[in-house]
Parts: sequence; structure tokens; C-alpha cells
Amino acid sequence: MESRRTLMKAGLAAAAVATTNISAQAAQQAKSREGSGGELPRQLTILSIRQDDGRDTMGVKTQAGILDVVAASKALGLSAPVTLEDLLKGGGSSEVKALVDAALKLPKAKSSFREESQIKFGRLFTNPGKIVCVGLNFREHAEESGEKLPAEPILFNKYNNTLAPHKTTIKLPPREVSYKFDYETELVIVMGRRARNVSVDDALSYVAGYAVGHDFSSRDLQLEKGGQWMIGKTLDGFAPIGPYFVSADQIDPNNVNLETRVNGQVRQSVSTTKFIFNPQKIIAYTSKLFALEPGDIIFTGTPSGVILGYPKEKQVWLKAGDKIESTIQGLGTLTFDLA
Repeated sequence: MESRRTLMKAGLAAAAVATTNISAQAAQQAKSREGSGGELPRQLTILSIRQDDGRDTMGVKTQAGILDVVAASKALGLSAPVTLEDLLKGGGSSEVKALVDAALKLPKAKSSFREESQIKFGRLFTNPGKIVCVGLNFREHAEESGEKLPAEPILFNKYNNTLAPHKTTIKLPPREVSYKFDYETELVIVMGRRARNVSVDDALSYVAGYAVGHDFSSRDLQLEKGGQWMIGKTLDGFAPIGPYFVSADQIDPNNVNLETRVNGQVRQSVSTTKFIFNPQKIIAYTSKLFALEPGDIIFTGTPSGVILGYPKEKQVWLKAGDKIESTIQGLGTLTFDLA
């Protein structure tokens, strides 16, 4: 009898261990499917605040103004990610939402709200693992550039030295280095989950949000130095992004209007319905080549209307003193000037 009871206990213990192992395996598989980065942000519009000590930290746009996350966390004793990249790579969307909700209700957090007009903008991104760019992704732009329509997305890259904030000033290099400067307003995809070999149908579920980006370009370095796209795109400050990161649940990337103005004059105006490769196709294609990680960003390509597409006698390149505005519907207007 005792032997039978012992065997039953052993069997139950083994079953419990097996159940635990299965549960752990299932959890691990679910985590693998989701990728790193934690929960995706929802109903969040985020900007970056340049603090007095030089740090670029997160602010959240609310009906009461911009909530300074660092100040609110200190005032309320609540923890939350300090930067957008912390949020994307480590999760914490629920903590941010809880902080915002508490700050809107509690008087002691009142001083944590700031007027947007008084904020000095910081960089939304300072250290993404990858900055992927897509070239010739609008039919009319490919045609004005004298290029064939691509059969697959044309990928190139920028580096972190190019990252710059909303309302930045891009310092142009000496004329002997480059002088043919051109504008390129683009929709920026911000990854929120690890994507490797994902399908077109699933691709957008890996996106955390979107932003306005500008692929500022040196055409002489890009095209007159042996076709080196990389050096024409990666001078310091040549990728301003902002003013906001808008969570993906608030934007349809396949149907937003994009516009560029130079000194108030409209130069580009088109809808993303005109993409050759839409965001989900770009993500699916890229993820078959290498993994996209939380915090990686993708510039999706610029439409027609760039200076490069003008007849040569009408090409007036950008110069010091010019002001550029890049607007994308639902994402705000990114502005910068040249010096």
C-alpha cells in the first residue's frame, strides 16, 4: 500500500514538473515570437526634452501640456522609462500611462507640465541599433532621378552621428567638401518588436510608431564620387527627426500626406498611397536579410520634387540661411535651418 502511495506521489510530482516545464517552454516560445522590447506603446505621443544638464529625456503630449517624465517621476515617486529608447527597448508603456494619469490628477505634479513653446527639443533617438533607409520608393521620384523602378527595396544606411532634433541647425561643410544640398522629407518607421523573417501581413504588428524624418542629402558626394550614397547621406546632423513619436495605433502609414516647404514654398506634396513598397513590404523584405530590433528606425523614401529632379539650369541647391519644414499628416511638422 505504501509502495503504491509512493508511486502515486512520484507520478504527481513528475506531472507537476512536466506541466511547469511545458508552461515555461510556452512562455519562452511566446517571448520568442514577440521579440524583445516589451509591450508596444498605445495612445502615446512623445517628444524629447533637452534638459539643462544636456540629457535628452522623454516628454508626453497631454491635454494639460507636455509632461516632463523625469520631473513627474521625481514628484510622484513613480518609476517610468526616462527616454523613448528606454521605452522601446525595455518596455514600460503601462508605467508611462500610469504616470501620465497620476500627474493629471495630483496637484503635486502640476509643475511637471510644460508649455511646448518653451521646450528646447532634444533628439528622439540617440543610439538606435540600425538606421535603415530606402531609396527610390516613389515612382515619380525614380523617374525624375533618371533611375529604373526598383524590383526590390533599395537599402542603404545612415549612422548615429546624423541624428538631430526638431528645430536643429545643420551646419553645412565647406564648399570644397560639398555644396549640392537637397531636401528629402520621409516617413520614419520605429520598430517595437524584434522582427526576423516576418510576413507582409504581420509586419505592422512589429511597429511601435512613426515620426517625421528628413534624409538631408549631399548630391555631389552621393552621385559624383563614384555613386557613394552612404557618404552623401551621413554628414553630421543629416537626419533630423521629430517633433514627435506617435504610437502606431494612431496612424495609418499607408495613407498619410507628406509635404516639404523651403522658405515657405511647397516643394513636395504627396500621399504615402504612392509608395512603391509600403511599410509592411519594407519590413518583411528587410527582416529576411537581418533582424530588426526594438528602437531600430527605417526611413521609407522621399517623393518627387527634390532639387535633383529639376532641369540642371533650374537646380538651385540649398544654402546657409534656408529654412526647411517637413510635415506628415498626424505626425506634426519637423523644422530646421541651415548655417
